[in-house]
Amino acid sequence: MSLVEKINEDVKLAMKSQDKQKLNTIRMLKSAIQLASIEKKHELSDEEVIEVLSKQIKMRKDSVIEFSKADRTDLAEQYSQEIEILMAYMPEQLSLDEVVKIIDEVIANVNPTSQKQMGLIMKEVNPKVKGKFDMGEVSKIIKDKLSSLQ
Repeated sequence: MSLVEKINEDVKLAMKSQDKQKLNTIRMLKSAIQLASIEKKHELSDEEVIEVLSKQIKMRKDSVIEFSKADRTDLAEQYSQEIEILMAYMPEQLSLDEVVKIIDEVIANVNPTSQKQMGLIMKEVNPKVKGKFDMGEVSKIIKDKLSSLQ
């Protein structure tokens, strides 16, 4: 069963169970997937759906941070619940140790001499961790490791 089929099935289940929070969240995800499909002019593969899903989760994480700063705990909590619902569709997440190990292996292969070569490292790491770990965190880890080279 593809990811899109699973999402469609979960919409039906959420309707039957009358879980409004889950239903609304999955519908928003479905709309984002349909929009991306229209933009790309083809049905999305599971990998492309995971990209859309990652963007939706990142948007909600940013919103949680902003709402927390503004003392809107009600909205921050709502977005946190949406993140939990969306995370169910993501592939199994890598641990921090696993990601650091992958980054270390790539750095050993690329053997960078300066921070200017961060793009080369990101290019190698990206396919290995995309959708399985927050790419913003990956970028920070790589910057820290490159800054210690100098």
